[in-house]
Amino acid sequence: MNHRSFNIFFILLILAWIWADSHLHAGTAAYGLLLFIYVSVLYCGSYFIRLNFFLRSFNRVQTNEKIVALSFDDGPVEGNTGLVLDVLKEQKAEALFFCIGKKMEADKSLTRRIFNEGHLIGNHSYSHAPFFPLFGSHKMLEELNRTSRICQEITGVFPRLFRPPYGVTTPNLKKAVLRGSFLSIGWSVRSYDTIIRDPVKLKKRILSRLKPGAILLLHDRMEITASLLPDLISSIRSKGYEIRRLDKMTNLNPYV
Repeated sequence: MNHRSFNIFFILLILAWIWADSHLHAGTAAYGLLLFIYVSVLYCGSYFIRLNFFLRSFNRVQTNEKIVALSFDDGPVEGNTGLVLDVLKEQKAEALFFCIGKKMEADKSLTRRIFNEGHLIGNHSYSHAPFFPLFGSHKMLEELNRTSRICQEITGVFPRLFRPPYGVTTPNLKKAVLRGSFLSIGWSVRSYDTIIRDPVKLKKRILSRLKPGAILLLHDRMEITASLLPDLISSIRSKGYEIRRLDKMTNLNPYV
Protein backbone atom coordinates (compact mmCIF):
# COMPACT_ATOMS: atom_id res chain seq x y z
CA MET A 1 0.00 0.00 0.00
CA ASN A 2 1.41 3.40 -0.98
CA HIS A 3 0.56 6.89 0.26
CA ARG A 4 -2.23 7.52 -2.26
CA SER A 5 -4.03 4.21 -1.75
CA PHE A 6 -3.73 4.57 2.03
CA ASN A 7 -5.35 8.02 1.94
CA ILE A 8 -8.27 6.65 -0.10
CA PHE A 9 -8.62 3.74 2.32
CA PHE A 10 -8.47 6.08 5.31
CA ILE A 11 -11.14 8.40 3.92
CA LEU A 12 -13.43 5.42 3.45
CA LEU A 13 -12.60 4.28 6.98
CA ILE A 14 -13.52 7.70 8.40
CA LEU A 15 -16.82 7.69 6.53
CA ALA A 16 -17.57 4.22 7.88
CA TRP A 17 -16.64 5.37 11.38
CA ILE A 18 -18.91 8.43 11.13
CA TRP A 19 -21.76 6.13 10.13
CA ALA A 20 -20.94 3.83 13.04
CA ASP A 21 -20.84 6.76 15.44
CA SER A 22 -24.22 8.07 14.32
CA HIS A 23 -25.91 4.66 14.35
CA LEU A 24 -23.95 2.69 16.93
CA HIS A 25 -22.63 5.53 19.12
CA ALA A 26 -18.94 4.57 18.78
CA GLY A 27 -17.92 7.63 20.83
CA THR A 28 -15.61 10.60 20.29
CA ALA A 29 -12.59 8.73 21.65
CA ALA A 30 -12.68 6.59 18.53
CA TYR A 31 -11.73 9.62 16.43
CA GLY A 32 -8.60 10.04 18.54
CA LEU A 33 -7.74 6.42 17.83
CA LEU A 34 -8.22 7.00 14.11
CA LEU A 35 -5.88 9.99 14.24
CA PHE A 36 -3.27 7.95 16.10
CA ILE A 37 -3.48 5.18 13.50
CA TYR A 38 -3.16 7.69 10.66
CA VAL A 39 -0.10 9.43 12.14
CA SER A 40 1.54 6.08 12.99
CA VAL A 41 1.15 4.78 9.44
CA LEU A 42 2.55 8.01 7.98
CA TYR A 43 5.53 7.83 10.33
CA CYS A 44 6.29 4.22 9.45
CA GLY A 45 5.80 4.92 5.75
CA SER A 46 8.24 7.81 5.96
CA TYR A 47 10.88 6.08 8.09
CA PHE A 48 10.99 2.62 6.51
CA ILE A 49 12.19 3.16 2.96
CA ARG A 50 11.59 -0.49 2.00
CA LEU A 51 7.83 0.03 2.30
CA ASN A 52 7.89 2.24 -0.82
CA PHE A 53 5.12 4.24 0.81
CA PHE A 54 5.84 7.78 -0.40
CA LEU A 55 8.53 7.02 -2.95
CA ARG A 56 9.36 3.84 -4.82
CA SER A 57 12.96 2.88 -4.13
CA PHE A 58 15.20 0.11 -5.45
CA ASN A 59 15.82 -1.96 -2.31
CA ARG A 60 17.17 -5.29 -3.59
CA VAL A 61 17.80 -7.19 -6.80
CA GLN A 62 15.22 -9.82 -7.68
CA THR A 63 17.42 -12.87 -8.28
CA ASN A 64 18.16 -16.35 -7.01
CA GLU A 65 21.85 -15.92 -7.75
CA LYS A 66 24.00 -15.54 -4.63
CA ILE A 67 25.17 -12.00 -5.29
CA VAL A 68 25.13 -8.97 -3.00
CA ALA A 69 26.04 -5.30 -3.32
CA LEU A 70 27.93 -3.19 -0.80
CA SER A 71 26.92 0.43 -0.31
CA PHE A 72 28.49 3.07 1.94
CA ASP A 73 26.87 6.31 3.10
CA ASP A 74 27.99 9.69 4.47
CA GLY A 75 31.47 10.06 2.98
CA PRO A 76 33.96 10.89 1.86
CA VAL A 77 35.65 11.18 5.26
CA GLU A 78 39.38 11.64 5.65
CA GLY A 79 40.90 8.54 7.22
CA ASN A 80 38.04 6.07 7.37
CA THR A 81 36.99 6.29 3.70
CA GLY A 82 40.60 5.76 2.69
CA LEU A 83 40.82 2.69 4.91
CA VAL A 84 37.62 1.30 3.37
CA LEU A 85 39.02 1.88 -0.11
CA ASP A 86 42.25 0.13 0.88
CA VAL A 87 40.31 -2.94 2.00
CA LEU A 88 38.13 -3.00 -1.12
CA LYS A 89 41.22 -2.75 -3.33
CA GLU A 90 42.97 -5.54 -1.46
CA GLN A 91 39.86 -7.75 -1.53
CA LYS A 92 39.13 -6.89 -5.20
CA ALA A 93 35.59 -5.80 -4.33
CA GLU A 94 33.60 -2.95 -5.86
CA ALA A 95 31.01 -0.88 -4.02
CA LEU A 96 28.62 2.06 -4.27
CA PHE A 97 29.41 5.18 -2.24
CA PHE A 98 26.57 7.60 -1.53
CA CYS A 99 28.51 10.81 -1.00
CA ILE A 100 27.50 14.08 0.64
CA GLY A 101 28.02 17.07 -1.64
CA LYS A 102 29.78 19.36 0.82
CA LYS A 103 32.17 16.55 1.78
CA MET A 104 33.05 15.85 -1.86
CA GLU A 105 33.65 19.58 -2.27
CA ALA A 106 35.97 19.58 0.73
CA ASP A 107 37.96 16.49 -0.32
CA LYS A 108 38.11 16.30 -4.08
CA SER A 109 41.11 13.97 -4.17
CA LEU A 110 39.35 11.34 -2.05
CA THR A 111 36.23 11.67 -4.19
CA ARG A 112 38.34 11.21 -7.29
CA ARG A 113 39.99 8.15 -5.74
CA ILE A 114 36.62 6.50 -5.11
CA PHE A 115 35.72 6.88 -8.77
CA ASN A 116 39.14 6.04 -10.20
CA GLU A 117 39.32 2.79 -8.24
CA GLY A 118 36.20 1.49 -9.97
CA HIS A 119 33.48 2.26 -7.46
CA LEU A 120 30.15 3.95 -8.12
CA ILE A 121 29.36 7.35 -6.66
CA GLY A 122 25.77 8.10 -5.68
CA ASN A 123 24.05 11.25 -4.44
CA HIS A 124 23.35 11.62 -0.71
CA SER A 125 22.25 15.29 -0.75
CA TYR A 126 24.53 18.31 -0.34
CA SER A 127 24.10 19.02 3.37
CA HIS A 128 22.64 15.85 4.91
CA ALA A 129 21.02 18.34 7.28
CA PRO A 130 19.07 16.99 10.28
CA PHE A 131 15.96 18.71 8.97
CA PHE A 132 16.44 17.68 5.32
CA PRO A 133 13.20 15.59 5.36
CA LEU A 134 11.30 18.79 6.24
CA PHE A 135 12.65 20.79 3.31
CA GLY A 136 10.38 21.82 0.46
CA SER A 137 10.70 19.95 -2.81
CA HIS A 138 12.42 22.90 -4.53
CA LYS A 139 15.16 23.10 -1.90
CA MET A 140 15.60 19.32 -1.95
CA LEU A 141 16.03 19.32 -5.72
CA GLU A 142 18.55 22.17 -5.45
CA GLU A 143 20.62 20.03 -3.06
CA LEU A 144 20.44 16.96 -5.29
CA ASN A 145 21.44 18.84 -8.43
CA ARG A 146 24.20 20.71 -6.62
CA THR A 147 25.67 17.46 -5.31
CA SER A 148 25.64 15.74 -8.69
CA ARG A 149 27.19 18.80 -10.34
CA ILE A 150 30.01 18.79 -7.80
CA CYS A 151 30.64 15.14 -8.54
CA GLN A 152 30.62 15.89 -12.27
CA GLU A 153 33.18 18.66 -11.83
CA ILE A 154 35.48 16.28 -9.95
CA THR A 155 34.99 12.99 -11.81
CA GLY A 156 33.24 13.86 -15.06
CA VAL A 157 30.06 11.91 -14.22
CA PHE A 158 26.64 13.17 -13.03
CA PRO A 159 25.15 10.65 -10.54
CA ARG A 160 21.46 9.80 -10.84
CA LEU A 161 21.38 7.19 -8.06
CA PHE A 162 20.20 8.86 -4.86
CA ARG A 163 19.82 7.65 -1.31
CA PRO A 164 17.64 9.80 0.95
CA PRO A 165 19.38 11.11 4.07
CA TYR A 166 18.41 8.93 7.03
CA GLY A 167 16.38 6.81 4.60
CA VAL A 168 13.40 9.11 5.23
CA THR A 169 10.97 9.67 2.36
CA THR A 170 8.21 12.27 2.02
CA PRO A 171 5.84 13.57 -0.66
CA ASN A 172 8.20 16.53 -1.19
CA LEU A 173 11.14 14.21 -1.71
CA LYS A 174 9.16 12.24 -4.27
CA LYS A 175 8.54 15.44 -6.23
CA ALA A 176 12.23 16.36 -6.13
CA VAL A 177 13.41 12.91 -7.19
CA LEU A 178 10.97 12.68 -10.08
CA ARG A 179 11.60 16.24 -11.30
CA GLY A 180 15.35 15.66 -11.26
CA SER A 181 15.11 12.21 -12.91
CA PHE A 182 16.95 10.62 -10.00
CA LEU A 183 16.50 7.02 -8.89
CA SER A 184 16.04 6.32 -5.18
CA ILE A 185 18.17 3.47 -3.84
CA GLY A 186 17.31 1.86 -0.52
CA TRP A 187 18.65 -1.32 1.04
CA SER A 188 17.58 -4.76 2.19
CA VAL A 189 20.21 -5.20 4.94
CA ARG A 190 20.65 -2.32 7.36
CA SER A 191 23.81 -2.94 9.37
CA TYR A 192 23.25 -0.35 12.11
CA ASP A 193 27.01 0.17 12.14
CA THR A 194 26.34 3.68 13.46
CA ILE A 195 24.83 2.19 16.62
CA ILE A 196 26.34 -1.25 17.24
CA ARG A 197 29.74 -1.04 18.93
CA ASP A 198 30.51 -4.76 19.16
CA PRO A 199 32.10 -6.01 15.89
CA VAL A 200 31.00 -9.58 16.61
CA LYS A 201 27.34 -8.51 16.95
CA LEU A 202 27.61 -6.28 13.90
CA LYS A 203 29.03 -9.06 11.74
CA LYS A 204 26.43 -11.54 13.00
CA ARG A 205 23.59 -9.14 12.27
CA ILE A 206 24.72 -8.58 8.68
CA LEU A 207 25.47 -12.22 7.85
CA SER A 208 22.18 -13.46 9.31
CA ARG A 209 20.23 -11.19 6.93
CA LEU A 210 22.04 -12.05 3.71
CA LYS A 211 19.86 -13.16 0.81
CA PRO A 212 20.43 -13.30 -2.94
CA GLY A 213 20.29 -9.81 -4.42
CA ALA A 214 20.77 -8.05 -1.09
CA ILE A 215 21.91 -4.43 -0.89
CA LEU A 216 23.93 -3.81 2.28
CA LEU A 217 23.89 -0.43 4.00
CA LEU A 218 27.17 0.52 5.68
CA HIS A 219 28.85 3.84 6.56
CA ASP A 220 32.41 4.61 5.53
CA ARG A 221 32.63 7.30 8.22
CA MET A 222 32.50 4.67 10.98
CA GLU A 223 35.73 3.23 12.39
CA ILE A 224 34.07 -0.08 13.27
CA THR A 225 33.03 -0.52 9.64
CA ALA A 226 36.54 0.03 8.31
CA SER A 227 38.07 -2.35 10.85
CA LEU A 228 35.44 -5.07 10.36
CA LEU A 229 35.32 -4.88 6.57
CA PRO A 230 38.14 -7.38 5.72
CA ASP A 231 36.58 -10.07 7.91
CA LEU A 232 33.08 -9.20 6.74
CA ILE A 233 33.96 -9.55 3.05
CA SER A 234 35.73 -12.86 3.69
CA SER A 235 32.74 -14.16 5.65
CA ILE A 236 30.28 -13.09 2.95
CA ARG A 237 32.33 -14.95 0.36
CA SER A 238 32.71 -18.00 2.59
CA LYS A 239 28.90 -18.27 2.58
CA GLY A 240 29.02 -18.63 -1.20
CA TYR A 241 28.11 -15.04 -2.09
CA GLU A 242 29.77 -12.90 -4.72
CA ILE A 243 30.11 -9.16 -4.17
CA ARG A 244 29.20 -7.13 -7.24
CA ARG A 245 28.75 -3.46 -8.02
CA LEU A 246 25.06 -2.63 -8.06
CA ASP A 247 24.92 -1.57 -11.70
CA LYS A 248 26.57 -4.87 -12.68
CA MET A 249 23.79 -6.75 -10.88
CA THR A 250 21.07 -4.85 -12.74
CA ASN A 251 20.43 -2.77 -15.84
CA LEU A 252 20.52 0.46 -13.82
CA ASN A 253 22.37 3.36 -15.42
CA PRO A 254 24.18 5.08 -12.53
CA TYR A 255 25.07 8.28 -14.37
CA VAL A 256 23.37 10.71 -16.74
